[in-house]
Amino acid sequence: MSKYLLEIGVEELPYKFIPSAIEQLKSGFGKFFEENKVDYSDIKVMATPRRLAVIVSGLSEKQPDIEKVVKGPIKKVAYTEDGKLSPAGLGFLKKNNLTESDIYIENDYIHAKIKTEGKKTADLIQNNAANIVLKLQGPHFMRWGSNDEKFSRPIRWIVSILDDKQVPITIIDKTSSNITRGHRFSKQNIVINNPDEYIEKLKDACVYVDQEERKNKIQKLIKQEADKLNAKANYSDDLLEEVTYICEYPIAVVCEFDKDFLTIPQEVAVTVMEVHQRYFALYDNNDKLINKFITVTNYVGNEFENIKAGNLRVIKARLDDAVFFFKEDTKKPIESYLENIKGITFQKGLGSMYDKTLRLVELSNTICKELNASSNETETVKRTALLCKADLATNLVFEFTELQGFIGADYARVSGEDPKVAEGIKEHYFPLNADSETAAAIEGQIVGIADKIDTICAVFTGGKKPTGSSDPLGVRRAALGIVKTILEHNLCIDIASLTQKALELLPAKKDGCYDEVIEFITQRLIIYLSEFYPKNILEACAVINPLKDLCGYKKRVEAVKAINNPLLTENANRVIRILKDNESGSINPALFSTSAEKDLYNAIKDTDTNNYEQYIKYLVSLNPYVTKFFDDVLVMDKDEAVKNNRIGLLTKLKRAYFELADFSKL
Repeated sequence: MSKYLLEIGVEELPYKFIPSAIEQLKSGFGKFFEENKVDYSDIKVMATPRRLAVIVSGLSEKQPDIEKVVKGPIKKVAYTEDGKLSPAGLGFLKKNNLTESDIYIENDYIHAKIKTEGKKTADLIQNNAANIVLKLQGPHFMRWGSNDEKFSRPIRWIVSILDDKQVPITIIDKTSSNITRGHRFSKQNIVINNPDEYIEKLKDACVYVDQEERKNKIQKLIKQEADKLNAKANYSDDLLEEVTYICEYPIAVVCEFDKDFLTIPQEVAVTVMEVHQRYFALYDNNDKLINKFITVTNYVGNEFENIKAGNLRVIKARLDDAVFFFKEDTKKPIESYLENIKGITFQKGLGSMYDKTLRLVELSNTICKELNASSNETETVKRTALLCKADLATNLVFEFTELQGFIGADYARVSGEDPKVAEGIKEHYFPLNADSETAAAIEGQIVGIADKIDTICAVFTGGKKPTGSSDPLGVRRAALGIVKTILEHNLCIDIASLTQKALELLPAKKDGCYDEVIEFITQRLIIYLSEFYPKNILEACAVINPLKDLCGYKKRVEAVKAINNPLLTENANRVIRILKDNESGSINPALFSTSAEKDLYNAIKDTDTNNYEQYIKYLVSLNPYVTKFFDDVLVMDKDEAVKNNRIGLLTKLKRAYFELADFSKL
């Protein structure tokens, strides 16, 4: 079996493009080999800022030979009366490049076996590798020189080797060889004799080409440096991935900044370091920020003083700005910024952020009543709702938009607000993403739900529904946030009614908006829960608006999932099929002519639909009555009154089933 290496050397790639390029190359080569029936065992794609590399292992030498039987014209058409090939027969030979000795008669038709020899894998690669690479897609592709083709960045070299032989290919204006390049500050013109030595030879030239190895190296370096300081580094996967894709040879360097900068909110300093500068912030054992950080540099050498000095100049300037903004902002209490948010537009036609704030106060108060919150809780919730958007008018949030809520919480503490209010201001934005935590306290939970439902309703009212490629104001995340907050904290909130109230509070109206919002949130609910429950059960239980009681809906889903009575499902579906759209609410017991009708009528009764286990037992208890009804009764009786009466009885039975689920989806 063979091994193939393709390396495309480039100018520095945008780090966001690299993960996508890895997946596209793996998919592209995999699809190519499968379509051409070339066996392989593994495709490994590796990448750094300066190179994309593909190694395909276990390649077969060539395509398999193909033998197929082709059918020609019928014998009497293929031959003349004297037994010679007719023009039709000769045409068949010419079309398939055959001689007369290649054909035979079967079932009165002429046939021939045609053998096609498989192409060599090297030839297939040579003719197709460039096309696979040029199919890569990404933002901001560019042209260079006089070339018409585009790529993410200019190509500087190409390596193409199958086992120990070069496979010449040309991509745009570069032709392949067996020579690669190391790190910019290390060995150059490295000869690659075969794919097996590629990774180690690059490592000798200060390039960790395997991104997973590079990522592990970065994590190890960070931990080593943090341990030396008896500190720890808490960082996001996003930061780790970005740093992984902006270096080839990671070196960790510890830098120190002035302790005076620790007086500003911790989130601000961390954001400056992580988001703006790609540094790894360091914390003590109590999770308090210390005045040191780690920068991972793409460097070969052991002289770090210039690196430290350069990074400190940059972070000092950024933190100086943050200190100035913090001091200016905190000269007045956070409540005073409410006046300023009157000038910040929420959405065109839907008022200012101050108008939104007033809606949040009212929606939050409504939720407090529904949850029977205490008077103290109601007051802190309403205060949180009033102040939760005030920090949008501060200098610090204007500079660091991603810190809205966190800054508001710090400013609320400085202003002497109740700690519960300060925490609620921060937490009302939670969850920040699909995997992060929800608000822990009632203030953040209630105001967060109010904020998110107001935003969703505003987007739909403004006619800006999310599409496959757009998510205006993050309404998908907002809907998920509502669902997660309610389910994780077992809150009894009627989101359907809250949606109606939120729409009424908006200054603009739109017909049909309520149904659109309910459907949208319901679909997000089903998508979220489909990780834990079968989707058909989730959709079956959604026959009753799940947003009226999300926690009850989840319990109902669990109960339906546990049903193990095929006869119940069969009877329910038989009722659904018979009725279709032909339902009736009218029942006259005097028209019953059989005991089966009377018994079924008496068996259907009002019962507690909130105790799902008991309700399922009740539905199961109806089975013998339903079976006897179908055995003894003809629903579509010739007498119209009798037929409608029986349809009315089945309609009542169907509604009993639908109190639990739409069994046609099970």
